[in-house]
Amino acid sequence: MPAKVFKLLIITLIPWFLHAQAGDSTYADRLGFPKGSRVLILHVDDAGMSFDSNDGAELALTKGVSTSVSVMMPCPWVPGFVAFLKKHPEIDAGIHLTLTSEWDSYRWGPVSIRKIGSGLIDSCGYLWPSVAEVVKHASADEIEMEMKAQLEKARSMGFNPTHLDTHMGTVFGSPEFITRYIGLGLKYNIPVMLPGGNDELIKAEAMLPDAMVVELRLLGRQLWYAGLPVLDDLHNYSYDWVIPADIASDDKKLNDFKTKKYIEAIKSLKPGLTMMIMHCTNTSPEFKYISSSGPTRKGDLLAMMNPKFREALAQEGIILTTWREVKKRRDKIIPYFIQ
Repeated sequence: MPAKVFKLLIITLIPWFLHAQAGDSTYADRLGFPKGSRVLILHVDDAGMSFDSNDGAELALTKGVSTSVSVMMPCPWVPGFVAFLKKHPEIDAGIHLTLTSEWDSYRWGPVSIRKIGSGLIDSCGYLWPSVAEVVKHASADEIEMEMKAQLEKARSMGFNPTHLDTHMGTVFGSPEFITRYIGLGLKYNIPVMLPGGNDELIKAEAMLPDAMVVELRLLGRQLWYAGLPVLDDLHNYSYDWVIPADIASDDKKLNDFKTKKYIEAIKSLKPGLTMMIMHCTNTSPEFKYISSSGPTRKGDLLAMMNPKFREALAQEGIILTTWREVKKRRDKIIPYFIQ
């Protein structure tokens, strides 16, 4: 079908499709959670990026309430985190498919190829700093090759991921990229992060047009019928919460601020399966040489370990889950084609 015809069809179907979806059950309902419940994956991004990232992720997962994590396979501290995962096989860990290298003085290259001239890398051999540059320079074949190489690297290290997601949302930068991303999940029977349900949070956050929401829901339905679990929504606000300058270096005030923000966030959740992204990092004085985001990341860690947040989750009746659990639940629903 020509692209113009497809776009016209999507636009024509928007009113019907949005109406049809309004009465549908959530993916959480379909997975067998209590009807109307709010089910949450508290997900830590960026494990493997640095020692501080690993330390923060480990604390959030073992002493805090975080339930899931994903690993940046091109980064230098991956072996340390994989060693942790082998000691804690119960941890729900996926691959944070990494196609960008965004920091100025601390960078990494691809797993698949280092040859200058590849569309994956800049003139210095590192992954491009921005999503826009990746979309401009890299082909879908190169993106698929790199994603597969990251998955194969993990498996060769004895790390079998529970899911795939995307650093900086790069795979959503191009229809061709997202097609290869979903295809990788289907080929290896690994869940992929895709908000394909009500999408109230992600729509408000990213100001997505109705046409894009429809496309996400259509992709979600395809994933579901192919046998993989689907998110109803995605909460990706926390990295953009502005930390007031007067509390950035005060852990107590930072803890109070971030915990309050996360409590407000869980109160905003709609029924369904939601993934909430954070970047728990136990920042050392040296982390500032990697990124200025240290206070944001440290605040995430402090909030996940704060008893007040744990209490709020219970008071709100939030059901915590993992990618491993939702995949097991999806596997029990057979046959796929008659749902």
